[in-house]
Formats: sequence, structure tokens, C-alpha cells
Amino acid sequence: MTLPFPTLTSLPATAHPDKVAPPVAEALAGWPGAAEVAVVEIDPDLADTAAMSEAYDIPMTASGNCVVVAGARAGDERIAACVVRADTRADVNTLVRKMLDVRKASFLSMDRAVEETGMEYGGITPVGLPEGWRVLVHEALLEEPVVVVGSGVRTSKLLVPGRLLADLPGAEVVPDLGR
Repeated sequence: MTLPFPTLTSLPATAHPDKVAPPVAEALAGWPGAAEVAVVEIDPDLADTAAMSEAYDIPMTASGNCVVVAGARAGDERIAACVVRADTRADVNTLVRKMLDVRKASFLSMDRAVEETGMEYGGITPVGLPEGWRVLVHEALLEEPVVVVGSGVRTSKLLVPGRLLADLPGAEVVPDLGR
């Protein structure tokens, strides 16, 4: 993969499973698109998107934030991971709530998100999420040549061709997901 970010040194993600969270490594091993995914090491103190973007000179439009949202209807909990371009926020209160068909959608607690994903807070990624979770992908991310997303740990990031985000298990491309 040709990197548009000269401040990062990339490695093939499938050849370096030790640099990502175990569920991410497992997902990459079984995903046809994984051959095009790279991993880059970063300073864990810079894992939050704004700090990483500034330190490594990465435009916010080339970064994807993943947030986990839940709601319930008739006792049935519905969970979705929302991946939005980092210069936007997921439209949780209107669009996501309607897509989940729940009265109220809210962010999953940090402890629960970490426990259920097997990933570190600040590193949660759409790659390797629990089976059955919906993955709502901001349509704008598909236009990016490379999107920087979490790797499941704070010490690295994945570089994914934007078009491949639509091919993740459970992925649904959503126009206007990010506002």
C-alpha cells in the first residue's frame, strides 16, 4: 500500500498479529480484504484521534472514529458500531436510533465496550467486532484512499483502503451517518 502519510511506517497487518488486539488479528486472518490492510505503530499517548492527527500530520478526513451504541426495544438489545469520519460526529440521536429501531440510543459504557470487544478503550475498531453487531459505516469514508482506524490497542493503528470498509462483516454503508 502506498502511504499518503510519510510520518508513519507501515507493515502488512496480517504478518504482524502481535501489533493488534487478538480479535482484530483473528478477523484479519479470515477477511479477504486483509491483504490490503497495514498496521503502524504509534505512541499510545497519541492514540486519541485529534492528538494522533496533529502529531503524525494526518488529516481528520482520513481518520475514522468507531463508537459503540446500544438501545433496546421490547427487551431486545440492539448494538451497532458506528464508524464516522473524524471531522464529524455520529448522528446517534436521530439516524442511528431510527436504524436500530429503538426509542433511545446511547453510547455503550467504556467498561462494557472494552469487555465485549476484547479491545482497549481508545483503540476500538470496526475490524474484529463481536459477531452479530451491526457496523454502520459513514459513506464519506469509502471515498478516502486510506482510512486510519483503531487496531484494538492504543499502540498502533490500522490503515484500511476506504472502499474496503464496506466489505467488513456486518457493514452497512450509511449516507450522512457523520454530521
